Amino acid sequence: MSSIMSGSKKIATHKYISLYWRCQLLGWGTVSLYWAYVVFSRDDYGYFYTFLNYVLDIGIGIFLTHLYRSVALKLNWKALSLGELFVRVVPSIIIMSVLYAFLVNLKWYTYWNWIGEWSFAGGEASSVSESLLYWDPVLITGLRLMSIWVLAYHLYHYYQREIKTAQQNAELSVIAKQAQLDNLAVQLNPHFLFNSLNSIKSLVIEDPKTARRAIDLLSDILRSSLYEKDAPFISIKDELGLVKDYIELEKVRFEERLNMTINMDDSLENFMIPPLSIQLLVENAIKHGIDKRINGGTIELSIREREEKLEIKVQNPGRMTDKGSENGIGLKNLSKRLALQYNGEASLSLKNESEDQVTAIIQIPNQKK
Repeated sequence: MSSIMSGSKKIATHKYISLYWRCQLLGWGTVSLYWAYVVFSRDDYGYFYTFLNYVLDIGIGIFLTHLYRSVALKLNWKALSLGELFVRVVPSIIIMSVLYAFLVNLKWYTYWNWIGEWSFAGGEASSVSESLLYWDPVLITGLRLMSIWVLAYHLYHYYQREIKTAQQNAELSVIAKQAQLDNLAVQLNPHFLFNSLNSIKSLVIEDPKTARRAIDLLSDILRSSLYEKDAPFISIKDELGLVKDYIELEKVRFEERLNMTINMDDSLENFMIPPLSIQLLVENAIKHGIDKRINGGTIELSIREREEKLEIKVQNPGRMTDKGSENGIGLKNLSKRLALQYNGEASLSLKNESEDQVTAIIQIPNQKK
């Protein structure tokens, strides 16, 4: 594995260096064309010395910028903040510009005094100081060229770093959320299936006809559940269809001890919610409320819009104990799912509303189909 990673790094490095050198040759080759034209047309260098001057100009530019790059890589300037980088870049550009002016003037001085035997000013150069009369324009040119190169170099790396960081963060976020949602879904579906099968088991011998009806209901519930398995959201209308089947299935066991009322405006049917969210609250109300009361009771489900959010409230007779057994794995998973799917903008609360009433409330942002 390590050898594969090492090989991939070498390939990436090779590609990066190739791109770097292509940019260096293309950039400095293009810039130096202007000076080649000047010395050929104005100074009459001839073909050979024009080409030699062109190559030297490219070499000077590449030498200075590559030296800067080596220092920047060695000192890891790419990891610096913009402020820290700025105080290092400015002096570097000035130094590079001075060196550029010195090398260019040295090149001209060598030609004027040893090859061309004439100075750019029109007469023989009698001293180095007379030959190097063009520090100001050459220095300004160096400042301009080095500034452009350094800015382009660091902007490229800054852009690459930001893109890479954004991609890594996005990938990690997706992987983490998908892993958590998959894990929660795996835990939730067996929990629901276990409770449903448990209800049917008690009817197989006592009432086979009712058991067959219960199996049909469970089949419909599982079909709906599996069909929507990969969907992150489901409409309230479809979720309520699942809840009604579940209530009918549970009424086979509880008979008159279990009742349910639903209070909702029809305009909310197409709002989207996480699958099995209402069903889980209802299941929890039956398990920890209705099932523990001799006379059973009524589960009240209300769904409404409130302050730009959708509020789902399930109330049932009973009382939460201090042990918090009612807040089991199902509700904890649902709470985590809501946090992941809505980025912290959804909530789930469970509390004792009165001495004999427990209320579970889900609040999620409005989302229509």
